[in-house]
Amino acid sequence: MEDEIDNRLNLAYQFVEETGANIFLTGKAGTGKTTFLRNLKSKIHKRMIVVAPTGVAAINAGGVTIHSFFQLPFGPQIPQSSRHNYSISNSSDKDKLQRFSKEKINIIRSLDLLIIDEISMVRADLLDGIDAVLKRFRKNSKPFGGVQLLMIGDMQQ
Repeated sequence: MEDEIDNRLNLAYQFVEETGANIFLTGKAGTGKTTFLRNLKSKIHKRMIVVAPTGVAAINAGGVTIHSFFQLPFGPQIPQSSRHNYSISNSSDKDKLQRFSKEKINIIRSLDLLIIDEISMVRADLLDGIDAVLKRFRKNSKPFGGVQLLMIGDMQQ
């Protein structure tokens, strides 16, 4: 059984490394999802960021929260307004626009892989917000701005 799990995780690693396809990695508690993530971070040659929906999940994954990285407001992400809520931080007016530093914009533009841990806790509208930010700053109309997604979670939680 353990060899079967190792073979599947090796296959998942190869798939992440060698393709640009989006991946959903799921499994019960104790199947090695977190170990896979840690190993992936140390071995892969893609520029990546790891995000999670809560602070505890972000710490466990070695990443940051979705809201802090993408500077999304708490609460529902309303599609018609989310396309226009982002700006570069040089603006001096104190309106409700979300500010992104040039450094963060450069990180977003250079991303190859976005890893979302604990995906079962992420609402659909939050994914829409991530999609809008990536499309805007990458100037790419493909889903998630053309960034490869690796979503990790246990849907039985």
